[in-house]
Amino acid sequence: MPAYTAPVRDIQFVLHDTLEVSQQDIPGYAELDPEITEAILDAAGKLASEVLAPLNLTGDQQGCRLENGIVRTPDGFKDAFDQVREGGWPALDCDPEYGGQGMPRVIGLAIGEIFTAANMAFSMYQGLTHGAYSAIHTHGTAEQKATYLPKMVSCDWTGTMNLTEPHAGTDLGLLRTRAEPQEDGSYAITGQKIFISAGDHDMAQNIIHLVLAKAPGGGEGTKGISLFIVPKFLVNADGSLGDRNAVTVGSIEHKMGIHGNATCVMNYDGAKGWLLGDLHKGMRAMFTMMNEARLGVGVQGYAVASAAYQNAAAYACDRLQGRAVTGAATPGAPADPLIVHPDIRRSLMDQKSFVEGARALSSWCAQLIDRSELGNDSDADGLVSLLTPVVKGFLTDRGFLTTIQAQQVFGGHGYIEEHGMSQFVRDARITMLYEGANGVQALDLVGRKLAADGGKPMMAFFELVKRTIKELEGDEDLKTGFLDPLKSASKDLQSATMFFVEHGMKNPNAALSGSYDFMHLFGHVTLGLMWTRMAAAARKALRDNTASLDFYESKLATGRYYMARQLPITATHLARIRTGSDTVMALAEDQF
Repeated sequence: MPAYTAPVRDIQFVLHDTLEVSQQDIPGYAELDPEITEAILDAAGKLASEVLAPLNLTGDQQGCRLENGIVRTPDGFKDAFDQVREGGWPALDCDPEYGGQGMPRVIGLAIGEIFTAANMAFSMYQGLTHGAYSAIHTHGTAEQKATYLPKMVSCDWTGTMNLTEPHAGTDLGLLRTRAEPQEDGSYAITGQKIFISAGDHDMAQNIIHLVLAKAPGGGEGTKGISLFIVPKFLVNADGSLGDRNAVTVGSIEHKMGIHGNATCVMNYDGAKGWLLGDLHKGMRAMFTMMNEARLGVGVQGYAVASAAYQNAAAYACDRLQGRAVTGAATPGAPADPLIVHPDIRRSLMDQKSFVEGARALSSWCAQLIDRSELGNDSDADGLVSLLTPVVKGFLTDRGFLTTIQAQQVFGGHGYIEEHGMSQFVRDARITMLYEGANGVQALDLVGRKLAADGGKPMMAFFELVKRTIKELEGDEDLKTGFLDPLKSASKDLQSATMFFVEHGMKNPNAALSGSYDFMHLFGHVTLGLMWTRMAAAARKALRDNTASLDFYESKLATGRYYMARQLPITATHLARIRTGSDTVMALAEDQF
């Protein structure tokens, strides 16, 4: 069975050496000294490795089951959820006014990575609740916040998001769920939703569904959509639970992975719901939850990859197979371990350099969110909005590939269920599909985000790269290995952006045909930027002799690998983008 150990040292490096969190002028960051964050990470890591990770295989094998209208989670899940709740983990970065601990988002993301890597399906119950909490916190009335948030912060009640219908996935303008206004100010919600993660389960007293529906007078398309709070059990005036609402589970979806999460078909039969936010402005409220979820899914992409990589690296060091091409590395043994072979090293370095770069990128985005929300910084908000489809799309694409590479290290044993590598692959696959399939993320990036605010966020990103290179150009040891590759990749990104500017309006297909390549090109540049910043931090630590030389030298070697072996792919992506749409759109429909 796979094991998992939280990468506390590496997360600490990102937080304190690279992002220098305790030195930032963001409210709450001054309290994030290394001792405090290490204690939090250690505690989360202990829970993850001792409680959550051992249940990962259980959840995969047992799955969830629907019995007489009640959804049962796998053995051990409820006890584990109680431990998560009792430890106060769901409340970590929530508003103290509603029982939260008020810590910055950057810490919440780090804990989310640890829990997700240990058991992705399990961690989704808490993660979805946090998203629903954020939507109500941002758009709810004072009464709605007082009614729902304290119980959601503690995860005594959990939350969901209900968007998709059998005939309407990404195109929400087609949804048919209806909301009829009632005399008491509530609405009667009628319709069916599918693919609802954590839609029902036996681990919480109540489940608060956020449901998109169309109320009368809203018009066609997404402009007529509103968002409603629809609890599983109605809540009495004194906060106690009342009657069961008219919402039921039709079935549990049979999925490729994340079997431990109850993905449900939800039926609403005149269920009582309350408007969240403004009437006919439901997409604005829902996007509060969706944007948070998209960043969270990006974390899932590299977190599952991190767990897979840990197990692949351990297997490569233990498994004896063949001899090193330069001569026996362990003459007294019948064979050498896999780790001696260059192609195994290549695979592991691909995995390691991606996971560590992705961790830095996601943490930086969390810091931008903190700067935006806690510091009211509109520039940070624009930048994280630009980066959201990149984090979601690029990190999940690459994360899935990384799990496959980790499985490959095991050879035939990777295909056998008892080794657990198949589960990492199957679980990671969903991250490319839900919260907006990755092709949609690419379209959003090129079709909306590039031109947002007159292109100001994109220009800010280019300026950030330029400034980083300028600040570090005096370090000759960084120049060849990091600064020159980053400068070249950034020029490829700028050229691709200019191609869209020049051709996008005249021929939209020319731009959108290259959108997926652009998302990946952008993703590689962001990881190149992160590796450059991490290399500078490691160089500084080596000069200051502040800690183990081995750790920082390993960090530099891993970064050099990424810059030399991965970053040059930006030139290929640019070449594809420049071909436009002629070859993509060449065939008639009946020729496929």
